[in-house]
Amino acid sequence: MKMKQGLVLGAVLAMAMTQVAMADPTALNLGKKGNDYVGIQSKDKIIEIYSDKSVATLEPNVWYVVYYDPSVTFKTVEVKFGGGQEMDVSHPVHAFQMPAKMENVLDQPKITVDSDRALNIATSQPILKGLALRASKMTLSNTDDGTVWKVELWAAKVGDSTKQANIGSVYISAIDGSIVKSDLRPANAN
Repeated sequence: MKMKQGLVLGAVLAMAMTQVAMADPTALNLGKKGNDYVGIQSKDKIIEIYSDKSVATLEPNVWYVVYYDPSVTFKTVEVKFGGGQEMDVSHPVHAFQMPAKMENVLDQPKITVDSDRALNIATSQPILKGLALRASKMTLSNTDDGTVWKVELWAAKVGDSTKQANIGSVYISAIDGSIVKSDLRPANAN
């Protein structure tokens, strides 16, 4: 009997570990993972991490990690991840973009708020109570207010849950989790 219980417990633990391993990694974890796809001159020199607007879930699953790369014209290399897997490595050129500078690199040891926590802080704002939140888009970057997560949110339209409305953004310090600025407009969901 104890042998059977041990096997069942082992199977349950194995399934739980598989579920944890299959969960999408956080943005900062992807930043570490992205080091495998960039040159030595760019490792750990993250300038920005941003996501596409999430689809079918509140958490984004397509992320871009932008690293400082002194060897190319615009000084950046970007690694795209989908569902936690590397999808593309490129040297993007954006119109009107100035070349990145070494001083734009995020001070990672000071960052204590990862994407999952930033999303949780943003979605727990009292003004959002009662709204059916549907999607988000997130960006981690250096700003005039320090290293900040910008969390943009969409909610289901009241009266037509098949449509979404952009209800604004919450800006959260990546250092201490405090709200730097809130530009939420829940009335947009009406």
